Amino acid sequence: MDIEAKLKLIKRNAEEIMTEEDMKHLLETGEKLKHYIGFEISGKIHIGTGIMCMSKVKDFQDAGVNCSIFLADWHSWINDKLGGDLETIKKVAVNYFKEGLTASLKCVGGDPEKIKFILGSELYHNNDKYWQTMIEISKNISLSRISRSITIAGRKEGEAVDFAKMIYPPMQVADIFIQGLNMPHAGLDQRKAQVIARDVALKLKISPIKNKKGEVIKPVAVHHHLILGLKKPPVWPVPEENLQELWSSLKMSKSIPDSAIFITDEASEIERKINSAFCMEGEIKFNPILDWTKHLLFRDDKFVLEIDRPEKFGGNISLESYAELEKAFVDRKLHPMDLKKAVAREITKLLEPARKHFEQPKFKKMKDEMEKLLITR
Repeated sequence: MDIEAKLKLIKRNAEEIMTEEDMKHLLETGEKLKHYIGFEISGKIHIGTGIMCMSKVKDFQDAGVNCSIFLADWHSWINDKLGGDLETIKKVAVNYFKEGLTASLKCVGGDPEKIKFILGSELYHNNDKYWQTMIEISKNISLSRISRSITIAGRKEGEAVDFAKMIYPPMQVADIFIQGLNMPHAGLDQRKAQVIARDVALKLKISPIKNKKGEVIKPVAVHHHLILGLKKPPVWPVPEENLQELWSSLKMSKSIPDSAIFITDEASEIERKINSAFCMEGEIKFNPILDWTKHLLFRDDKFVLEIDRPEKFGGNISLESYAELEKAFVDRKLHPMDLKKAVAREITKLLEPARKHFEQPKFKKMKDEMEKLLITR
């Protein structure tokens, strides 16, 4: 595969590459791309985590990138997930969460055999160099900047937090350097951590990232799109100012179950949630159903969305691109309910490998135990 084809795969569904010029240089000089994406462990996996994130991992695999998934149990502990019980977090991470991401990768046609999973506890255990790296990073960023960066943990800037939350950003940055990763990957809501990583990269002495010539380089970050939750935004119409910040706050969230489709949801549940979703007729700027269709379904260039409807409403149509879908919707030639019906069908089909994965007795028991645990947390 040539460089342009690899770059096209890396850029697909990406909101930002910091920077594209640096990425091209890595490709042109034949550097082995070492990727990771990290996840907090906080319960059921929805399609924002499972499908959106893993579809990018699939793209990276196809581009020849060495991909890894970081199960961030310490970060989850710091952020009070699963009742703030580290042992519970570890158990869910290495069992349900690992299997859920494996199943999600199957849904998008990726190769689970080529993914390396790293548990935070194992990376940090007896690893003095990690903690030295974290301290060195901390010495190169101000307290006020760390305070501004706690948004990566889902906290609001200026929010009163315990001191452990302040350790979260430099730890996340240290995860990149201790593993020698030149291609960190995350949702756009994690951007502040990646900016810090690039800002401190050339200052580090303990765990700098080096190219094959031994030169110290900056990591090249890839940020994927954040898909919207299904609920109507609290302010409508959505103001143009601070749109990105508002978008991040309205991303799919497992804490609002009806805003999310989980990877093991049955067809009836998927249909119910999508039928009740916010999808204003003719609205294309802030529409979760169109957002999902663009980034989860039309990510495949060969995908065709079939709309089934009675002749009196225009009859069946086949939409071969997102642009064609968007035009039909904004021209009001496609009703929201017809679109919802088609999207529910396609999302159900997309998630079939995950449902089958967790129908296996061993994994079903694991899923059931995790869901019971969530009820008590």
